[in-house]
Amino acid sequence: MSEIERENGVNTKQSRLWPKILASLFVGVVIFTFGVGVGNGRINIGPDRIFRKSVARNLPANLDYSSVEQVYDSLKANFDGQLDTAKLLDGLKSGLATASSDPYTEYFNPDQAKNFSNELSGSFTGIGAELGKDANNNIVVIAPLSGYPAEKAGLRPKDIIVAVDGKSTADLTISQAVDKIRGPKGSIVTLKVVRANSEQLSFKITRDTITIPSVDSKILDGNIGYIKISRFGDDTSDLSRKVAEDFKQKGVKGIVLDLRSDPGGLLNAAVDVSSLWLPAGKTVLTERRDGTIINTYKANGNPPLNGIPTVVLIDDGSASASEITAGALKDNGAATLLGIKSFGKGSVQQIINFNDGSELKVTIARWFTPNGRNIDKQGIEPDKKVDRTADDFKNNRDPQLDAAIASLKQ
Repeated sequence: MSEIERENGVNTKQSRLWPKILASLFVGVVIFTFGVGVGNGRINIGPDRIFRKSVARNLPANLDYSSVEQVYDSLKANFDGQLDTAKLLDGLKSGLATASSDPYTEYFNPDQAKNFSNELSGSFTGIGAELGKDANNNIVVIAPLSGYPAEKAGLRPKDIIVAVDGKSTADLTISQAVDKIRGPKGSIVTLKVVRANSEQLSFKITRDTITIPSVDSKILDGNIGYIKISRFGDDTSDLSRKVAEDFKQKGVKGIVLDLRSDPGGLLNAAVDVSSLWLPAGKTVLTERRDGTIINTYKANGNPPLNGIPTVVLIDDGSASASEITAGALKDNGAATLLGIKSFGKGSVQQIINFNDGSELKVTIARWFTPNGRNIDKQGIEPDKKVDRTADDFKNNRDPQLDAAIASLKQ
């Protein structure tokens, strides 16, 4: 998910444009979670705010729409077919967002906005895969959700989806790809995939309702607490703190925080999760706009897991809010990172709501780790690199988790 912030009650007549962005994932990332579109670029939701001073200089106060009217008049007069006014307006708004050439700036019509909200809450119908775009503008799988149709069918992070039901995904935005992959529960969607830039595969996936809590936990080997966060959603802060308090009460000797294939989500949830380890006042991240720090997020106190040896598992499906958490714990010396390099999504999005139910998700800033690193398109390197091969997945082996437990047992 990308980092998102919300702003409510905005009138469309104000100079905030809510267009739909060009799908360029990194999670992200419009979250295309679970065959939906949440933006891995996922979302960081933080305090409401609007920037009166635009970074985009030399733009007119208002656009001259006369040339647009010319195109509309010509289309209306000459098009051999039926035109829909609402769709034409949605196309204009989407085009404005797309013209930003930012993979995480996107316009959602009311139906898309509702789907987006459902995805953040963890309930929707789809295949259970977060989608985004790579550097070549391909639709890619950021992360298949554990236990859901996409993973069961065999989809893997970085798989390139080249066709949906026989139709090419070239030039599709993330949301458009999501719309094509979504469908009624029990129906089948066929995805043509290119893996590792060479192997061509085809998957028939039965759509299902995806409803999952964002946090799962268990105790391994008697005294190792395991926390799996699948997304940073509305329920993450409360669920993760309950788990942390329970682990502290049970006297666990080590913690594995599993952020693999976590496309991100809400910024405040990333801050709250980091605060389970970090004392009050420790920096979790800073936001910069046009090179200037505009906000510093700090741990909010009462860290039940402070001082407990911790290993954070990351992979190339770890994006956005999961990278914020991993970076905060690493830079503050609260955990070591194990796995492979993360996705690399270092921008912050804000959600602006319009009166008709539509929304604009727009990139407003870049985030930096406590040590001042922006990981956009760079990712975070683990302290210890441990890969998980296709054969490991096939045979249900997890050398990354095994290595994390072994390091905590030393």
